[in-house]
Amino acid sequence: MNEHTPPLSKKEKVQAIIAILDDLYPEIPIPLDHKDPYTLLIAVLLSAQCTDERVNQITPKLFAKADNPYDMVMLSIEEIKAIIRPCGLSPMKSKGIWHLSDMIIKQHNGQVPADFAALEAMPGVGHKTASVVMSQAFGIPAFPVDTHIHRLMYRWGLSNGKSVEQTERDAKRLFPREKWNDLHLQMIYYGREYCPARGFSLEKCVITRQFGRRSFINEVLKEKAKKQKRG
Repeated sequence: MNEHTPPLSKKEKVQAIIAILDDLYPEIPIPLDHKDPYTLLIAVLLSAQCTDERVNQITPKLFAKADNPYDMVMLSIEEIKAIIRPCGLSPMKSKGIWHLSDMIIKQHNGQVPADFAALEAMPGVGHKTASVVMSQAFGIPAFPVDTHIHRLMYRWGLSNGKSVEQTERDAKRLFPREKWNDLHLQMIYYGREYCPARGFSLEKCVITRQFGRRSFINEVLKEKAKKQKRG
């Protein structure tokens, strides 16, 4: 956009962003390998402070021993911990996996419940994990906010960046409900590929370049000018 283009309304901006993301990511694979709601729940729990790639390397080893809650509780917490150690936070995650498996058996007849409150009542399961499971396992509209989405919503001037909770509220208010499940994944892929936290390039990130928060763009340009001066 040049300086003669009238500023877009927030609604027009959101529509333009959706169009760009749909064009870039018409097919949207789910990043974590799984075969059912239970294996997705475990994979999402493991992904806290761990890359999806690493989780996808570890889950086949864990699921070879236990890919359902009944087999999982037959393992000890120590056995689970030994397998998932490369994902980090293994003492906490192994306890969470064992206890939530026990809870699924005792309270939900061995089935992962398609219910936010029931999921968030489980050990190791916060709102984001519950949102991913509801969205990706059950197709129920949710907008899980991870670091990528939080960063993009701020850079694009769609949220103030104060908290993840505020970002989620703004995303749900601005984006059409029927697009939430696709959009949160498209934004994660876009954030990784075009709008990273480090090594950000305005040339590469078309959405920030066209629709971004002016103060953020100015910071980036200032930083670039400094580097050129030094260089």
